Amino acid sequence: MLVPDFPLRTARLEYRPYAQSDLDFIHELESNPVVVRYATFDARDRVEARASLAKKIDETALRAEGDNLTPVIVLPETGEPIGDVQLTWTSREHRQGEIGYILHPDHTGNGYATEAAALMLRLGFEGLDLHRIEGRLNARNGASARVLERLGMRREACLVQSELVRGEWTDVLVYAILAHEWRAQSR
Repeated sequence: MLVPDFPLRTARLEYRPYAQSDLDFIHELESNPVVVRYATFDARDRVEARASLAKKIDETALRAEGDNLTPVIVLPETGEPIGDVQLTWTSREHRQGEIGYILHPDHTGNGYATEAAALMLRLGFEGLDLHRIEGRLNARNGASARVLERLGMRREACLVQSELVRGEWTDVLVYAILAHEWRAQSR
């Protein structure tokens, strides 16, 4: 079980749970065509964004297999939300998880996704004692692949035409890192 003591902090960022007051932000993020270009969902209207937010508000701890931890990424100087990062507990028996992240386009290219995803790896390996953490992404999303590579994750698979996204079959890349590999590079 992992119940973080929010807010969490890294060198340049702060992380807090989602709140009802984040509706405008989540709608702006999830309705942006640049943001959803490689997502498994279409651009969301305000009603869909409200439903997405309701789900994210409850994703504050990992108590059981299948749970998600999804904090908002915030710039500490301004309190401005810039995206979110996620850790999913995919298997208790096999001690596995998965990370993901989404950033507003105004804040990409600054290393924020890498910094936020590194926090999720640390929480997964140190806080939940996971053995293996994956990252899955649309194969056309080169920027996201570079984030996972910077984290020391290795590309393990290309699942050819494995997801039907907006009427188009897409390839999915699977990256992963093991706990002992993460510990060796984190020294």
